[in-house]
Amino acid sequence: MTQTELKQSIEHIMDKHYTGTLATVIHNKPSSRYMTFFHDGLTLYTPTSIDTHKADEIEANPNVHVLLGYTGEGYDDTFIEFEGKAVIKEDTETKHKFWNEKLKTYFDGPDDPKLVILELTPTNIRLMNKSGEPPQALDI
Repeated sequence: MTQTELKQSIEHIMDKHYTGTLATVIHNKPSSRYMTFFHDGLTLYTPTSIDTHKADEIEANPNVHVLLGYTGEGYDDTFIEFEGKAVIKEDTETKHKFWNEKLKTYFDGPDDPKLVILELTPTNIRLMNKSGEPPQALDI
């Protein structure tokens, strides 16, 4: 598979799958939770509250890991392993860009001061479980 085909496969998974796990680091140990992800190119975005542990953890250590695309249907599920650096985005433009009406459960609207968007820039992405092929790393 060429790097172009690999990038297309990874973006296809990002287009189709919104729920994955986000792992942060706290006291040199991983901490994982399910999150909803959006993307722009290969950069992932996920909404959260500034008052969460994950926001504190990212401020202390920006290294993150995401699993996205696994549906639990068996060994042939193709998914991605995403390693990256996270930053907390509080600007109005980013909050409005990724606002979703389902977020009303947690926030008063895109201008809620507690709403932040985590921007995850990849440092390494691997395509996993592609039918009969070993894991493939995308050149970042």
